[in-house]
Amino acid sequence: MADSLSTGLGEEKEKEKEGKERDRRAAKSDKGNEKDGVTETLSFNDKNGDRKGRKRNLSDLSLVRFITTELTRGYFLEHNEAKYTERRERVYTCLRIPKELEKLMTFGFFLCLDTFLYVFTLLPLRVILALLRLFTVPCCGLSGSRLLQPAQVCDVLKGFIMVLCYSMMSYVDYSMMYHLIRGQSVIKLYIIYNMLEVADRLFSSFGQDILDALYWTATEPKEKKRAHIGVIPHFLMAVLYVFLHAILIMVQATTLNVAFNSHNKSLLTIMMSNNFVEIKGSVFKKFEKNNLFQMSNSDIKERFTNYILLLIVCLRNMEQFSWNPDHLWVLFPDVVMVIASEVAVDVVKHAFITKFNDISADVYGEYRASLAFDLVSSRQKNAYTDYSDSVSRRMGFIPLPLALLLIRVVTSSVKIQGSLSFMCVLLFYLGMITLKVLNSIVLLGTSCVFVKEANMEEKLFHPPPSVVSSRANSRAHRTKHVHTEPQQASEPTADRGGVPLASDIAQPTNMADSAANVLPKSDSDTFLTTPDDEDGDKIINADTGLEGDGVAHRTPKKDLLEIDRFTICGNRID
Repeated sequence: MADSLSTGLGEEKEKEKEGKERDRRAAKSDKGNEKDGVTETLSFNDKNGDRKGRKRNLSDLSLVRFITTELTRGYFLEHNEAKYTERRERVYTCLRIPKELEKLMTFGFFLCLDTFLYVFTLLPLRVILALLRLFTVPCCGLSGSRLLQPAQVCDVLKGFIMVLCYSMMSYVDYSMMYHLIRGQSVIKLYIIYNMLEVADRLFSSFGQDILDALYWTATEPKEKKRAHIGVIPHFLMAVLYVFLHAILIMVQATTLNVAFNSHNKSLLTIMMSNNFVEIKGSVFKKFEKNNLFQMSNSDIKERFTNYILLLIVCLRNMEQFSWNPDHLWVLFPDVVMVIASEVAVDVVKHAFITKFNDISADVYGEYRASLAFDLVSSRQKNAYTDYSDSVSRRMGFIPLPLALLLIRVVTSSVKIQGSLSFMCVLLFYLGMITLKVLNSIVLLGTSCVFVKEANMEEKLFHPPPSVVSSRANSRAHRTKHVHTEPQQASEPTADRGGVPLASDIAQPTNMADSAANVLPKSDSDTFLTTPDDEDGDKIINADTGLEGDGVAHRTPKKDLLEIDRFTICGNRID
């Protein structure tokens, strides 16, 4: 009985517990439903409020209010001050380009004029003095001394080249060439003129190398007399080059003369439009300071050559009209038009090149100082080249073919008869000498001012570059790259168990000697050096002072004083 009563009480208690749990679950479910209902009503009310706000905003919009907002809204440029300041500086730079460019062009023009007048004035006198020394030194019994100095040998070679080429040019008929070119069509002449310009640049680029090879072959120390025979093929090659280049310039001048004498001036217009095609080929290229310096030298040389060609055209036309001064005024508008188009093309080309490549207008002052440095350094006692040759290497302007053609045209156009004519020629020659001397004095003074302003005076006292120094620099450059590789290989030594290799232990013994051979750079080197944008990538060794692998694959800096001729090597902008 007792067991049955206890089991009955336990079942009743379990039923009561289950009932209480059911009541609790029902109460919780009722509360959850009430909360969901409240959230649904709240969200419904929020949606209704948003709809009412949208209806209110849509009702506020109107065409009048939109137009009023567009007319009265403002903005503040000072929020982007750096951008607009940079744009304004670009405009100022473009406006400064014509002035700075013409300063450089004027200075370069007088440099070319000084070199050109040297061929007519001082070169004949120097040749005469060298020949007198050549014939008088053996007669005086001075067998131990040199017959001629190296500069005198070069002068004599130039004189012989001019004489031989002039005798060869006398067989060329200018009138026959004129009528042969005049019989061609306009398009054919346009193509011929473009081909002549390209050929002139190629001849100028290679011609100075031929002349330099001749000068060095004739003046280098020789132990055997048989070695002097090598001068003969170099001399014949130089004579052939000067003659062919003179013929090329003569054809170019004849084509320009045909364009001047054409009835409708169509050929002249086409040839002038060819200058504007040069803008398309130059503006959309990437240029550094060194490339722009080469282009500026090319423009100086091209402008001076065009002036001489125009002078030849005027002389030939004045001869055909019996030196009538009225015909000169007929040619004057065409001459001005050609010169004005050349100046306009140069200004536009340089303005946009400096704009697209973010080059300051002050760079033309550096170019002017570099040209002035050549003039000043050629006047020193330890000069290693003549100034005329320095200008030829720098600008690609070789005066011998152009001077030869001008002499040929003048002698065929002007007839000298009687003693009065010879007196006039003598006075004209004295006037040219006076002009040459005055031009040289003014240029030398101006160049000294430019060099002083550019802080390049200390470079004048450096010795001329020699083969020994160049070999030492190349040896130091090789050791710099050779000894950076073991430094890279020494990094993973910890991964190989901490055992260093023999290459890791070996240290360069001649690093101090190679570093000492490197010539120190002055402030003027950095002044005339193209700046690098990624200076932070340089890794310099504190012990040796040499650059590490951070700049191993970068091209070395080039000084403006090391740039020769006018070969343009700019890369097209991608």
